Amino acid sequence: QVQLVESGGGLVQPGGSLTLSCVFSGSMFSIYAMGWYRQAPGKERELVALITRGYSTNIADSVKGRFTISRDNNRNTVYLQMNSLKPEDTAVYYCNADHLRTYWGQGTQVTVSS
Repeated sequence: QVQLVESGGGLVQPGGSLTLSCVFSGSMFSIYAMGWYRQAPGKERELVALITRGYSTNIADSVKGRFTISRDNNRNTVYLQMNSLKPEDTAVYYCNADHLRTYWGQGTQVTVSS
């Protein structure tokens, strides 16, 4: 059974940075495509960034150039480095693992506000 635990969210001022982490508990982390999604109040959940098992990445246009996704297969962890944060980045951020089945973490709140 796969479990995902996110951490690293919080309150940050516009222009600031945060790094989110998602620890994968289970076997064969390296074969999973890992993603970060977010959901703002009143909006649908949207893809932020994705990294495949081959380390290919897909970044949403809204965060391209500001956010970076990476993975460490030795630590069973995926990261989302978020720079130049804007108020519109405020959302709950969810970690996702996908390989035949899809798993979700519980989410971590990111609030960008002065």
